[in-house]
Amino acid sequence: MPTPYPSPAGGGGELWDEMEASMSEAQGFAHPEFLAETDWLAAHLGDPNLIVLDGTVHLIPDPKITYTVKSGREDFEKGHIPGAQFVDLQADLSAPHPKLRFMLPSAEAFAAAMGRFGVGEKSRVILYSTTTPQWATRIWWMLRNYGFDNAAVLNGGFQKWAREGRPVETGPAPRHVPARFVVREDRRLMVGKEAVQGAIGDSATCTINALSAEQHAGSGGNVYGRPGRIAKSANVPAASLLDPQTGAFLPPSALRAKFDAVGAFDKKRVITYCGGGIAASADALALVLLGHPDVRLYDASMSEWANDPALPMERG
Repeated sequence: MPTPYPSPAGGGGELWDEMEASMSEAQGFAHPEFLAETDWLAAHLGDPNLIVLDGTVHLIPDPKITYTVKSGREDFEKGHIPGAQFVDLQADLSAPHPKLRFMLPSAEAFAAAMGRFGVGEKSRVILYSTTTPQWATRIWWMLRNYGFDNAAVLNGGFQKWAREGRPVETGPAPRHVPARFVVREDRRLMVGKEAVQGAIGDSATCTINALSAEQHAGSGGNVYGRPGRIAKSANVPAASLLDPQTGAFLPPSALRAKFDAVGAFDKKRVITYCGGGIAASADALALVLLGHPDVRLYDASMSEWANDPALPMERG
């Protein structure tokens, strides 16, 4: 596998380099460049290479179909970071599928979508949500999968930005001038059920469920089919990675302790999953921030696994 964190090619690394220079190594993350702080973003809103994307989605519980998906566009038009664009994750960045939502689009479809939002060779992309960061981390993970490293998730999201009294725009945002987005490689960071099956009982792989503890145990919460978890998997809920007061990611030492508790850094590889590959991306980002060298995401997650009786599950 190629070196996963190069500085961007094509002469577009100025914002990247400045961000890296502004990060304190004492912060404790191996890759702090994948988190953007609100003060950095506020100082760079006028930069011509900056692309800010709001990927908010709302999941409304529905016992018949697990949840109904509602775009966050209405939230965006009520208030967003100046210059930001709204990305409809389901419509813009998901592959059509007869049963599964939010599946990774093809390289060609993903490149076309990113190009429509003005993401090109020299772009620095900042991603955020008005709710939990998992919608931003999902887009970040797809960008990373397709070889684009000059992207970061806004730490604390729009809530932190607004709470700090920073400028907010309303109404629809005009689209940027289209750009040419090039997929330089497919790192194959999204895996299917075969890889997850192979990880069961594999001493070199740690499979982590990013859903809540009650969902993991099969004792409550939304279910995606059969209740419970993938056999032999551990639980690090995505919600537990955040400071409940600020919505920002916990300090590195606190994040590391959560993953050390399930032995993630004792394994060569980690596979994260959840209900539909969304919350799992928050766990995946945290692991990358902390320096784990090989993290993959089960794209279909429990939406597929829990509905196939041939695939092993556990409860309790």
